[in-house]
Amino acid sequence: MQIYRIQVMAELAITFLGTGTSQGVPFVACDCPVCRSDDPRDKRLRSSILVEAPDTVFLVDTTPDLRAQALRHDLRRIDAAIFTHSHTDHVAGFDDLRRFCELADRPMPIYASPHTMADLRRVFYYAFDGQHSFRNYVRTEPHEVSAPFELGSVEIIPAEVPHGKILVYGYIFSRQGRKLAAYFSDCHHVPPEVVAQIKDIPVLIIDALRHEPHPSHLSLNEALEIAKAAGAQRAYLTHIGHDLGHAETEKLLPPHIRLAHDGLRIEI
Repeated sequence: MQIYRIQVMAELAITFLGTGTSQGVPFVACDCPVCRSDDPRDKRLRSSILVEAPDTVFLVDTTPDLRAQALRHDLRRIDAAIFTHSHTDHVAGFDDLRRFCELADRPMPIYASPHTMADLRRVFYYAFDGQHSFRNYVRTEPHEVSAPFELGSVEIIPAEVPHGKILVYGYIFSRQGRKLAAYFSDCHHVPPEVVAQIKDIPVLIIDALRHEPHPSHLSLNEALEIAKAAGAQRAYLTHIGHDLGHAETEKLLPPHIRLAHDGLRIEI
């Protein structure tokens, strides 16, 4: 599958590069049924997506697994990277953007909240200081965002959601004035004003860590409640731990809501 060709017939295509929680699945040194499962859908790299439109292709988050994800999907072009927040499982693959800078021979446009951008500048200082601007190094074109912005024909609307004790960005993707998809990978609830923003959204991608409540993430039932409140036409659950086996969890879901899995590609 050569995603970099951007042969998108639909308005938007989204590929789940990873659907796992911060530790990935299987967990290290765990013998639970999901971690020992032979179902490939239970093998989950850290959560991120690739978004394609006819004129652009961009990443949401650079996980520790970015190199493996890029090789798996034969990624050869990334026009930009946008970030939800600066937790390690969402940024630790940042340096692997270097290959895409080299291929395009240009800096990589980076979009993040002011707080997240400050963390990226601190941790990956060499990508921002202008002293390491070599062709085969990661080079950045930083953009702090707090309002809607555009990548090609895609309008991207940041939406703040609580994730533990911090606020992080979810994103709403729109083309030609029509909201097509929303991505909330890390949140323990979605505020009413954000639910109103995504009312009747064609595709909602939302955090669903496990069955039990969690201080930083939505449980399965909480995610289903948000999807219902938003009137999502389709919903896909992501950032999944090792409590939710794919096959058995799918049996609990209504037909328009699915458990995402690594490599799943949807068109809108």
